Formats: sequence, structure tokens, C-alpha cells
Amino acid sequence: MYQDVLLATDGSDGANQATAHAIDLAQQLEASLHVVTVSEDGPHSSEKRDELRHDHEDEAVQVLEDAERATSEAGIDATTTLRHGVPQDEIIATAEELGCDLIVVGTVGRSGLENVLVGSVAEEVVRNASVPVVTVRET
Repeated sequence: MYQDVLLATDGSDGANQATAHAIDLAQQLEASLHVVTVSEDGPHSSEKRDELRHDHEDEAVQVLEDAERATSEAGIDATTTLRHGVPQDEIIATAEELGCDLIVVGTVGRSGLENVLVGSVAEEVVRNASVPVVTVRET
């Protein structure tokens, strides 16, 4: 059914739950697993909002290393990709470039005004991806 699964992760609790789900899916479907994380750039990046976090590149590399360790422990060889830019745009672009037929992404349960003001990477991926998207809610 699905042959190439893209896991989008930022190292958050929700993303870690999505990692476990993507690993299970890849095993059950005997699919290839690709992992992407995005180091945000631009005026809305975490760097502008949180001056205590200085090196987003190092954080992104650590996120990929953690995901790679989890996939390796599960016996899956995954490819990893570090992108720069707007997360939802880069996730969708990566899926298209790699020919992925399913995207797995974690989400934080938000509702109402908070979601409108803060936005949601997962929601934008669901709205704009040309392939099915599995969202894994943080519990």
C-alpha cells in the first residue's frame, strides 16, 4: 500500500510519539522510512522568539540523531534529511522530492483561538500535502 514513509520530527514529545508510530508503520508495511527535520529560518523562527536557544542547526542535528537511533534500535535503516526554512513547506517539498506516499507528523492538541494565533505545522501539512498524512497527537 505505502512504500515510502516520511516522518517529520522536531524532537518534541508529540514528534517522538509520531516517531514510534512511523517506525511501527514502516515495519508493518515493509516500507522505507525517511526522516526530515527543519531548522527554521526567517522572522518567525524560534531564534527570534527565544534568544536563549542559539544554535538551531545543532538542535536539528540532534533531533535527527535521536530519530536515527530509534529507527536503528527497531531494526530499520532510515534516511535522514536536514532542511532549512518554513517547516510545513520543507516537509511537503521533501515528501515530493523523495517520492514519499505517506507523511507522519506529530501534533499538539490545540483548539480555538490558540490554534489560530500560533498556527500548526501539522495542520498546514494536512491541508497542502498531495499524499495522505497521519497525525499523531501528543498525549
